[in-house]
Amino acid sequence: MSEPIVVSVNISDKKGVRKTPLPEGRLEPGVGLVEDAHSGSWHRQLSLLALESIESMRAKGLEVNAGDFAENITTRGLILHTLPVGSRIMLGTVEVEVTQIGKECHTGCAIRKLTGDCVMPREGIFAKVLNPGVVRPGDPVRLLSTGAVGAGA
Repeated sequence: MSEPIVVSVNISDKKGVRKTPLPEGRLEPGVGLVEDAHSGSWHRQLSLLALESIESMRAKGLEVNAGDFAENITTRGLILHTLPVGSRIMLGTVEVEVTQIGKECHTGCAIRKLTGDCVMPREGIFAKVLNPGVVRPGDPVRLLSTGAVGAGA
């Protein structure tokens, strides 16, 4: 199996819509992905989804791609939703800390309307950015530590 990598960096100017891939994205502590609709000083600064989760939706006959579930970062080679809160991941040169696994899907979600289902509430993860840097498709993804009770301080 190949090493885990960033597959896509995705941005949108509105919440609840598909995101558009970028050649690179700037990540900032206290912000997340600069200029993204979800950026800001909160625990869900950055959203991540594994390509493996997207492929499970493709297996159900949906024509979906990276960014279609409104994730900022699409990865391959690491099953993200199995990581506990507090886990730390390197995305290229940027360290992030997992703050939430899954989410409640809001009513009228454009993604659910377009695809018929949304994997993000089940398998998407959220993180806060710990150091500034640029992330690009092809950057390595490394699991630094897994969270535990009391982790993330």
